[in-house]
Amino acid sequence: MGGSDDSLRLFRTAPHPCGYFPEREARDLVLDQRDPRLPLYYPMALDWGFRRSGDILYRPSCNGCRACVAVRIPVERFRPDRSQRRCLSRNADIESRIVPPELNEERLALYQRYLGARHAGGGMDGHGAHEFEQFLIGSWNEGRFLELRERGNHRLLGVAVTDLVPGALSAVYTFYDPDAADRGLGTLGVLRQIEWAHRDGRAHLYLGYWIAGHPKMDYKRRFQPLERFDGRGWRPWTDDDGAPREPTQDGQAGAG
Repeated sequence: MGGSDDSLRLFRTAPHPCGYFPEREARDLVLDQRDPRLPLYYPMALDWGFRRSGDILYRPSCNGCRACVAVRIPVERFRPDRSQRRCLSRNADIESRIVPPELNEERLALYQRYLGARHAGGGMDGHGAHEFEQFLIGSWNEGRFLELRERGNHRLLGVAVTDLVPGALSAVYTFYDPDAADRGLGTLGVLRQIEWAHRDGRAHLYLGYWIAGHPKMDYKRRFQPLERFDGRGWRPWTDDDGAPREPTQDGQAGAG
């Protein structure tokens, strides 16, 4: 972007299958992953609606579609609703541990079980140790694993992969025991990340992308108050933001 040696290079990918709607094509804006300054740019990129996946910082940039909306929680103003309070009460026997982001047999086995149950046939269910390290850990970011373990027997039930940047946490990915799905471990992971951010005095928890009506992405709107990135800046969530988006003529979701 510009011609100086200090410029930040930004690329737009070729069309590829959408990870959320298989019948659609997607494109992304990607920051140059070879740039050694990515750790410095990361907080700014989050503020621009980007997200980390492995060593890549990306933001959806699809033709005729703006279904993916970056959202974040203003930590100081968050108050759990009734359902979230029940989730906390139901999981009072689960303790949280913040640990270095490292691969071990226990975490890998849980990750593979989760993918096999939640993403069967989607391409991720074949992930092994290499993909675990590449996708979840990364090489240049400051990350931690927030482990969810049963008190007493210390059985690992879930892992919330979390990045730390000045003033914020970013929820990268969460995987959990599919046999304990009735505990609401995905919700619990976010609630414990909010508590963590509050203890650290961090202003925001970034949740990645919300997609209206999507069975795996729509849950994020339940964490209120919420802020959304509109392409220019962050603004408070309103009730109108939760309405499903009408498709455009090419069948993709248009701007709401």
